[in-house]
Amino acid sequence: AVKTDGTLWSWGRNSFGELGLGSTVTQSSPNQVGSLTAWYQVAGGDNHSIATKTDGTIWTWGSNSDGQLGLGNVTSYSSPKQVGALTNWLNIAGGRYQTVATKTDGTLWTWGANLAGALGLGNTTSYSSPKQVGALTNWLNVASGYRFVLSTKTDGTLWSWGRNNAGQLGLGDTTNRSSPVQVGALTAWLTVSCGQSHAIATKTDGTIWVWGFNIYGQLGLNNTTNYSSPKQVGSLTTWSKTTGGQGSTLAIKTDGTLWAWGRNGQAQLGLGNITYYSSPKQVGASTTWNAVKSGGYFTLALG
Repeated sequence: AVKTDGTLWSWGRNSFGELGLGSTVTQSSPNQVGSLTAWYQVAGGDNHSIATKTDGTIWTWGSNSDGQLGLGNVTSYSSPKQVGALTNWLNIAGGRYQTVATKTDGTLWTWGANLAGALGLGNTTSYSSPKQVGALTNWLNVASGYRFVLSTKTDGTLWSWGRNNAGQLGLGDTTNRSSPVQVGALTAWLTVSCGQSHAIATKTDGTIWVWGFNIYGQLGLNNTTNYSSPKQVGSLTTWSKTTGGQGSTLAIKTDGTLWAWGRNGQAQLGLGNITYYSSPKQVGASTTWNAVKSGGYFTLALG
């Protein structure tokens, strides 16, 4: 997590140094990563971390078995290491063993494990340093799940690639793709997020759409059927921010309320029980929620 003063803090499992604290000791309370006050954005993979600073540089640490740190090697690091020397990184996302990022010039870059074509490079070769996906300069938001990636462009289109065993690419089939493919023809997509094997997206009209693996009801469609193309959750037009976990989904509405559905064996839905739900349920009565992130089997949110 990043604070408003630009400091970076971490806690939890640390088997590969993914907390960036210079050790592999697990921490059960927040610890500051270094002393810098220039951190801007953070993202996590399965066992690695990615962050950008206010100067546009990108930094990684943790497990590097497949080159997911982008440092040109497969050595794990327990403290932040700068990826190259560029200062124009914009948005970042971490998958299980891969990393995805966009630059301020609108280009899209990926590195790490490439099973199922998750890097979008037209092959299944893993890379330990950043590789540009195509030559386009209009990529915007990125999200990554278990070996698959979603991205929006500045024109409002939505694209996906990688693993597709449960239809998580939203392309109407279960065929893997090793390069970006457009999801439908709409130009109204706004935000994207990924669970382990399902996808969540919002449109500019405030609607929320889901697809992919649904055995726990994580799609919120009141069933446990997988879907390989986007399906609207209800008819409301007030959805704002979303996050996906390992079988769960959480979302915030424009009225500041928080909603959750799907897998709940570890009480990750915040509903005071461990009951699974296949349709959205409001978390408490607060109307001041501002951000939400899933850590797989747990959730964090900011008021």
